[in-house]
Amino acid sequence: MSLPEHMIKAQGTGNDFIMYADPNGEAAPTQKEIVKVCDRHFGIGADGLIRVTHPQYVDDLDEHTVEALHDAGVEWFMDYRNADGSLAEMCGNGTRATAQFLVQRGLISLGENESFKLGTRAGAKRITHLPDDAELGSQLFRVDMGKWSMGARNEYTVTIPGSQGEGKGTFVDMGNPHVVTIVEDAYSTLPVLGDLELTHAPDVTPELPNGQNVEFARIDNLDTERDLGDASMRVYERGVGETLACGTGMCATAIVLRAKTQIDHWRIHVLGGTVRVDVTDDSVMLTGPAALTAEFQLL
Repeated sequence: MSLPEHMIKAQGTGNDFIMYADPNGEAAPTQKEIVKVCDRHFGIGADGLIRVTHPQYVDDLDEHTVEALHDAGVEWFMDYRNADGSLAEMCGNGTRATAQFLVQRGLISLGENESFKLGTRAGAKRITHLPDDAELGSQLFRVDMGKWSMGARNEYTVTIPGSQGEGKGTFVDMGNPHVVTIVEDAYSTLPVLGDLELTHAPDVTPELPNGQNVEFARIDNLDTERDLGDASMRVYERGVGETLACGTGMCATAIVLRAKTQIDHWRIHVLGGTVRVDVTDDSVMLTGPAALTAEFQLL
């Protein structure tokens, strides 16, 4: 078995991960191992697995990408895999969990309001350690998610197997693909957000070649004077299923809501808690908590 005996369980807004450090590049996981350890009944259980290693030890990165990450000042890389063993380009909650892992395990030194760059398959992401916040909690990190792009609004049709109705979806590229549907508005005949049955992957038409994460969002409040909105969201993650949160999905949702309302700053409420997302034309910032929850030994 390539996985180490001792590993960590971590979570970011309820999005949970199995994590371990591989500083010498000797413990790359196999798909079979990932599926087994992430199984919630026969393994430990997680939405995905994160191997924290150095860029040169990630087999699917080419020499140019490794060199670019090193030139950007990246020491550590988040090698993230979905629970089904598939590679993931990016995971916003995973970046925060990785930052907390690096700090708590003494692999980096990071004081309040200090930042570092973490390598991901979507490039180098700057992460800043923030003071505790009464609303968002403790062990907070702000991730500069970088450039984003959005397709034509309401370009896709989204249905849910076993459910009546349909919604209109908008594509957002956050380094990984998303289709965001606003429910409970004039374009949606889907059930209300709390009644959605997300036990099967939603159908998206036209199909995207590599699949997508699908977000279902509802606007709860708009404060135009403060340029601040509140929205609730549920998500079906590609390669996982419904999860308590999806960091890139919350960013994609805020981007689509901004296009709809012209509000730049959002509190996104998910089953796992609340994050803040701040959108500009050039970047999007994701702020939320992360925690290591357990250390365990595989038998």
